[in-house]
Amino acid sequence: MTISIRGIDVFVYRAPIDTPVMTSFGTMYDRPAVIVRIEDADGYIGWGEIWCNYPTCGAEHRAKLVETVFAPILLKMDLNHPEDIFTYLTNATHTLTIQTAEIGPIAQVISGIDIAIWDIFSQKNETPLYRMLGGKTDQIPVYASGINPTDATKTINHAREKGFSAFKVKIGFGHDEDIETIKSAYATISKTEKLMADANQAWTLNEAKDFLQRIEETPLAWLEEPIQADRPESEWRELCKITNIPIAAGENIRGFDAFNDKIKSKTLGVIQPDICKWGGISANGKIVKAIRNNGIRYCPHFLGGGIGLIASAHLLAAVGGDGMLEVDFNVNPLREGMAIPFPSVLDGKITLTTSSGLGVVPDQVALNKYLVYEAGIKN
Repeated sequence: MTISIRGIDVFVYRAPIDTPVMTSFGTMYDRPAVIVRIEDADGYIGWGEIWCNYPTCGAEHRAKLVETVFAPILLKMDLNHPEDIFTYLTNATHTLTIQTAEIGPIAQVISGIDIAIWDIFSQKNETPLYRMLGGKTDQIPVYASGINPTDATKTINHAREKGFSAFKVKIGFGHDEDIETIKSAYATISKTEKLMADANQAWTLNEAKDFLQRIEETPLAWLEEPIQADRPESEWRELCKITNIPIAAGENIRGFDAFNDKIKSKTLGVIQPDICKWGGISANGKIVKAIRNNGIRYCPHFLGGGIGLIASAHLLAAVGGDGMLEVDFNVNPLREGMAIPFPSVLDGKITLTTSSGLGVVPDQVALNKYLVYEAGIKN
C-alpha cells in the first residue's frame, strides 16, 4: 500500500488556565499544543501531535520546523509503510540535528508526523490503530496524573468521582512538604486503589536516598524521576538497592541505544516512553516490545493534547501487559476538544473506539478560539 502525501497543515493552540500546573522544574500558566494534519493523495487524513508542553514558547518554533524543514521533504515522498517515515526523516535531518543541536524539537516533530502517518495507514486498512499494531483488547487501565500538591486530596476525590482508581501526585518542592502531600493523599486511598509520585528530576542522589528512606513505609506504586534522567547508571542502581518502591522513568530517554541500555540495566521497575517526544509509533513500537519482553512494566508518559493521548492509548492497548495510561487530570480544553469522541473513564479504564485509525478527530471549530498559529503546505 502506497501513501503519497498531498498536503500537510500544522496548528498551534494555546489555552489559558485558571489553575497553574506545578512541577519541580517550572510552572505552566497556559496549555499549548501543536498538531499536524496530513492528507494523502487518496483523500485520507491523519492527525499527529508534537510534544511542546514546557516551556510553552517552544510551540511556535516546532510548528515552524514543520513548515520550513519537514514539509518540503514530506511532499516528495511515497511511503510503503509508516515505519519508513521515521527512518527516512531521522536520516534526512541528522546533519541538521548536529548543526543546530536541536535534538529534542526535531525528534518531536518527527514523532508527530509519524503518528499522523500511522493514522492514515490504519484508516486505509479499515482497522483501529491498536489492532493494526497487533492488539486484541480495546480497554486499558488509566490513572489521574498531574495532581498538584495544593489540595491534592481534594483533587484525588474529584478524580475518583470521575471513575479513576489510581492517582499520581507532583512532588519535588521540599521533602517535608512532599512527604505531607504523599501521606495525606495515601490516607484517602482504598486497598484497591494506587498512588504514585513524580519528582520530575528534582533531586541529587543523596536527596533522593534521603527521601526514599523517609517514605519507605508508604507503598507507592512507583516513584518517578527522583534524579535527573541522564545521571550515571550507578546512581540509579544505588536507589534500587535501598528501596522496595519501583523506580520509574522514560519520558526523558531518547534513542534505541539509550532505551535498550536502560532495559538491560534492570534499574527501572516502570519505563515510560513518550511517543510525542521521541520515536512516535514506529520507534516506540519496537521499544515497548523490548520493555515487555524483559518483564518490565510499560506505562506511557503523556501530558499534552488529545491526539497524543489517544495515540498513546492505542500503543498501550497493542502491547498489553499491566500498564496504565497517564491521563492529565488538570483542566485542559485541548485534551477533550482535540479527540472527538473522547472516551469516558469507567471503573478505572477507558474503551477505545472501533473506528479505523486513531478513531478521533479535533473539533477545530470549537478550538478555533485557542488557535495562535497555522500553516499549510500543499503539492
